[in-house]
Amino acid sequence: MALKIWMVIYPSITLFLFLFGQQLAALPLYQRTFILTISLVPWMMFVGVPALDFLLKWFSPKPFSK
Repeated sequence: MALKIWMVIYPSITLFLFLFGQQLAALPLYQRTFILTISLVPWMMFVGVPALDFLLKWFSPKPFSK
């Protein structure tokens, strides 16, 4: 489970900082952290991890049935 979460959170944080890092740089650290978490935690719980679960199930080998 931890690896699955990391597989979603690392690219999400990287993309978020790439897109909004310059705009957020002027804010104090506590405000940047708040904005980052308030946007990425729902993304992780409702979109990112479920999408990864779907992809992993879709690409995993199907059991052979007779």
